[in-house]
Amino acid sequence: MTEPTLRLDRLSVAYRAGRRNRAVLREVSFEIARGEAYGLVGESGCGKSTVALTAVRYLPRNGSVTGGSVILDGADVMRLGPETLRKVRAKTISMVYQDPGKALNPSLTVARQLCEVLELAGIRPAKREASALEMLKKVRIADPGSVMQRYPHQLSGGMQQRVAISMALASDPTMLILDEPTTGLDATVEAEVLDLITDLRLELGTSILFISHNLAVVAKMCDRVGVLYAGMLMEEGLTQEILRAPCHPYTVALLRCLPRGGLRKDHGRLDTIPGFLPVPGALVPGCPFAERCALADDRCRTEIPELRDTGGRLVRCHYPDRAAALPSSTPSGPVVRKPAAGGTPVLRVSNLSKTYGQGSHAIRAVADVSLSLQRGETLGLVGESGSGKTTLGRMLLGLVQPDRGGAIELDGRPLAATLERRRDEEVKAIQIIFQNPDSALNRAHSVARIIGRALHRLGGFRGTNLSSQLDALVEAVRLTPRHLRLRPRQLSGGLKQRVAVARSFAGDPRVVVCDEPTSALDVSVQAAILNLLADLQVKRNVSYVFISHDLGVVRYLSDRIAVLYLGRILEMGPSERVFKGPNHPYTEALLSAIPNFDDTRDLRIRLPGEIPSAANPPPGCVFQNRCPRKFGAICETLEPPLTELEPGHVISCHIRGEDLERLQRQSKASIKMVEANLDGVSLSQLSKQRELR
Repeated sequence: MTEPTLRLDRLSVAYRAGRRNRAVLREVSFEIARGEAYGLVGESGCGKSTVALTAVRYLPRNGSVTGGSVILDGADVMRLGPETLRKVRAKTISMVYQDPGKALNPSLTVARQLCEVLELAGIRPAKREASALEMLKKVRIADPGSVMQRYPHQLSGGMQQRVAISMALASDPTMLILDEPTTGLDATVEAEVLDLITDLRLELGTSILFISHNLAVVAKMCDRVGVLYAGMLMEEGLTQEILRAPCHPYTVALLRCLPRGGLRKDHGRLDTIPGFLPVPGALVPGCPFAERCALADDRCRTEIPELRDTGGRLVRCHYPDRAAALPSSTPSGPVVRKPAAGGTPVLRVSNLSKTYGQGSHAIRAVADVSLSLQRGETLGLVGESGSGKTTLGRMLLGLVQPDRGGAIELDGRPLAATLERRRDEEVKAIQIIFQNPDSALNRAHSVARIIGRALHRLGGFRGTNLSSQLDALVEAVRLTPRHLRLRPRQLSGGLKQRVAVARSFAGDPRVVVCDEPTSALDVSVQAAILNLLADLQVKRNVSYVFISHDLGVVRYLSDRIAVLYLGRILEMGPSERVFKGPNHPYTEALLSAIPNFDDTRDLRIRLPGEIPSAANPPPGCVFQNRCPRKFGAICETLEPPLTELEPGHVISCHIRGEDLERLQRQSKASIKMVEANLDGVSLSQLSKQRELR
């Protein structure tokens, strides 16, 4: 029998805190065969990242292995000497971290960091720069030569993540650990990166440990999956079997939290999981999920269930046959109504542009964007990394000064371009939830001080009023009083983002720019935050500019959607209209790249060519060099204006609306015809055959 690439045998890990060891992993066992992809899912704080850090022996100083072993390629990782361990990390095992901002050195250029990885992998100096450039091209970074010369802080979150992935893949590792690798990536780049990882796995026999909150991606990528809760493995088996027919109530509850089937905020709230994870190190006499499980009885609360084989899968539950009967825990909330049409918009943007200088080049990050936002409305901004979404959001806040000629209005009155020139009431009126909470939260302050300071500065609260408001905000974002004394470094990524959400609502804002607010959250907390945002919108009549790569989340929360590409709006309209089509060809490609939890077939529209550089955009339509529906010279010479297909729905395309609809009907008919004649052959296999031809 072939030795597995990675095997965890009854692994137990504890962190030293408060003068005692607090268990975070409890006798976790699983193995990953050569060439196999194994998914590890669960809520933030359940121990997934600790598994990854233990496998590469990167536990923090207060962490220790209290039992069990980690076997990598037949060697006990905990017994390796320093030199052997260094070689293993350089050539055998690579890891992509959840937060690329921490993984990349802020004082070194991207080129220098990539070349260091290649040096450790034994690549000759003459070939390092060319190899680094090739790796950036593989992860579809626009203008890789320019990116090579930049520092990490000069890149968007998605760009940073792609650089981190390219560094991990550079040494062709036999074991690749991916800790939330696609968190900051848009749908098309996520799909391309996952294809790249899949190709590496198939070509080199690379084994993969895939840690993710995105269950749809796990369904697509992984052969087997393990469900972790409170440091214990609750269920394990073949991915499709586990996700389609789970046998543990916790797995059932996780799956119900997803915004599936086109669910929208006006249809109802998302399911959540009541209660909280047990405190690390807590002595749990029975099943650790019992306090949150509606099916639990006295036996569950007093007797820890064994991990038992139930017909090809492992389940840690006394009553696995009852899991499907778990009652729904959808919270009640105020009815969400469509925003009133007409009237003065709370926010209006006219001809807003932003140009950056880089050497002798002028980079137009945002180009002549015009839009409006009604009271109580959510406008979703979608598009690939580098499309200008975050730059546009920061111009609204006054953090980035726009070019001359554009205008921003708040409640019909002109708004100063920069934060320094805005009045206190105007600053309070527009707030933001940043993409990366690590960069947004002061590491030296406690959670209580971070949120309390915002309540004092923005809301004007003091004394007992401040304390009561603090308690209310903490409860609303599913934190507990014990979190108040902690500092950001002591929180998981999801908990830190919850603190950031609470702080943004401290001053009762009119408009909140949500820049990837749920990207770091597990599905249960994501559902709670989305429910919270929907409830707050109804209660406070607040408006959102919602920036996200997760189109399922955008669909749930947004009333309208604007699609950006190279700083330009290519399509804008009501949410359901955009999702149903006909669409701009770029929107169509974005929607096709969404991982489909219920259908793992590969129906994606693959865009030819590379993402152009904003320093040198294509002439005519900026999408013409990648457009699958390009039909003539007009696309190469004339930039199409925004044309109204129907009231409120505009696209920037030379193809007329009725022609777009006909073309997209033909595409769908062709897919159905292919499906009917495949006779067991997958679309991905057919696609690979076409590529070979």
